[in-house]
Amino acid sequence: MIATLHGKIQARTDDALIVNVGGLGFRVRVPASTIANLGAVGSEAQLFTHLHVREDDLSLYGFATEDELRLFETLLTVSGIGPKVGMGILSAAPTDTLRAAIAQGNLDVLTALPGIGKKTAQRLVLELKGKVDISGLGEVSELTPVDKDVMDALINLGYSAAEAARAARSVPATAQTIEERVRVALQYLGGR
Repeated sequence: MIATLHGKIQARTDDALIVNVGGLGFRVRVPASTIANLGAVGSEAQLFTHLHVREDDLSLYGFATEDELRLFETLLTVSGIGPKVGMGILSAAPTDTLRAAIAQGNLDVLTALPGIGKKTAQRLVLELKGKVDISGLGEVSELTPVDKDVMDALINLGYSAAEAARAARSVPATAQTIEERVRVALQYLGGR
C-alpha cells in the first residue's frame, strides 16, 4: 500500500521519525541503525516501508534498505514474532549477522537478541533456514565452542550479540587461552 516515503525529517525519537511528505507527517517506526544513519531534523530521508494492519491500529515501519525491509517481513512470518520484536531484532544486529545466524542455526547469537528466548530462536531457525537469502555473505564460518565462550564474555560485558560474534571471529588462531582471546577481541572492538 505505502511502499516508500521520501520527504523531510520533521522530528525524531528513539524508535521513530516523523517524515513530512507533501505536507503530511507520517510517523514511521524505524530500527536503531536507520535512525543512526539518517541526517538531522530538516534533512531529506527515503525509507522503504511496511504498513502493518491490525483491527485497532495501522503502523508504518521504515527501513533504509530494501534488504532490511525484506528481512523484517520474513521475520513477521514466524509464529510469535510481531513487528515490535522484529524491530528489536533489526535494531540489535546487522542483517548479514542475522541471516548468517539463522542459516547456521546459531542459537547463541539469536537468543542474545531482545525478545528472543531459546524456543523462539529454535522456531526462527526451523521456519526460516531455507527462506533466508545468504548469497552475498561470503564464506560464513561457524563459531567454535571457544569462540562461543568469548562471545558470551563480551555479551556479559555489554556488547551486542552482533559485535561479540564479529569480534570472536576476528581473533587469530595464535591466541590460545580464552582470556587471551577475550583480550584480543576487546582490542578489536576498541579499535573500531
